[in-house]
Amino acid sequence: MTFPVGQSSSEGFEAIGYIGLEKRPGFKMAIHKADDRWYLYVAHFWCSGWSIVEITDPTQPRFVRYIPGPPNTWTLQVQIAEGRMITSLERIPPGWGGDVNAAYGEGFYIWELNDPENPVRVGHYKTGGMGTHRNYYAGGRYVHATALPPGYDGHIYQIVDIADPAQPKEISRWWRPGQWTAGGESGAPEHTLLHGGTYVVGDRAYLPYGGGGFVILDVSDFTHPKMISDLPFSPPFASRIAVHTAIPLQKRPLVIVNSEAIAEQCDEALGFAGIVDIRSETKPRLVSLFPLPKPPKGATFKNFCERPGRFGPHNQHQSQFQDILFQDEDLVFLTYFNAGLRAYDISDERLPKEVGYFLPPDPIERLGPLPKTGLATQSEDVIVDCRGNIFVSDKNHGLYVLRFNR
Repeated sequence: MTFPVGQSSSEGFEAIGYIGLEKRPGFKMAIHKADDRWYLYVAHFWCSGWSIVEITDPTQPRFVRYIPGPPNTWTLQVQIAEGRMITSLERIPPGWGGDVNAAYGEGFYIWELNDPENPVRVGHYKTGGMGTHRNYYAGGRYVHATALPPGYDGHIYQIVDIADPAQPKEISRWWRPGQWTAGGESGAPEHTLLHGGTYVVGDRAYLPYGGGGFVILDVSDFTHPKMISDLPFSPPFASRIAVHTAIPLQKRPLVIVNSEAIAEQCDEALGFAGIVDIRSETKPRLVSLFPLPKPPKGATFKNFCERPGRFGPHNQHQSQFQDILFQDEDLVFLTYFNAGLRAYDISDERLPKEVGYFLPPDPIERLGPLPKTGLATQSEDVIVDCRGNIFVSDKNHGLYVLRFNR
């Protein structure tokens, strides 16, 4: 096990492993258990495709293989449940390295993991447009897609039936008024788009709708989603991806929400992570905000905005009803770009507290075009297995494997 050169800083976390991924930085991750073997599936950032790593012993991870994806395509997102894997395909937006004149893959692939080291692709859903971003799949016959079909301004919500994976079909869609430009609509709030996955619990769907705020839908009939309520967040918070993630708790009527930082060195309105009370689901209300990360002792900067790259929330660990994933509704793991990984105690929803952090050493080798303002840590995504192993991705690192000692 060889860690990157440089000094990390942490409280409460211990680094127990590192996965280099053959210099292909990872983005989103998913975990699958086959008998007594554990596997991590990694969607890549600066190249198209996915990697498989055996993590049965997370201190000695075994790189299994890299699966190339279609060229000129983002393959950023991966979800696994019940032995089935969903991987997104999306046209690379202008400015992120794609060729606007070249062919690209779009929609999502459906894979079976009967042999976990050799996934078999059994289906391909196509939007007919620019593809899908962070989809949600927790098993069963439906994928809740974050899709950009033709005729819309910004991603929308699509429900796709994959009972026959060789013939996936859309059964419904929902969007915020003003997005359907092909239908003559206009006037949606700035940066209105579904961004993070639509988290579905029973007959409710919780949508992080970017500049369009936090939305609750009634999906008791999947063919006709209906609006229950929404909660705007921009202004005053940054509008670009004002609500990136919305994760409902199971034991308390609360939803953990956060934005995504976009501009480097804080050249935008404030980002946030906070807690929304949904006891009255027609009137959701923000009841607290997470404290901002502080520089570690001895830091040469007085706040994280002085560091290169983005500073602000990005991804939370999501358990998604998977028994192989970490389940603790009093503890939130949240990546914070150049502030690394942060841990928050939310046992008192009115007073969330930071209880730990892990700040990796800054990368010394540039593997992708971002960040532009300097080569610094940009912690992207986090996933935690039920054994307590924490995996964190970065734009220019491999994956850190951590343990949290509360």
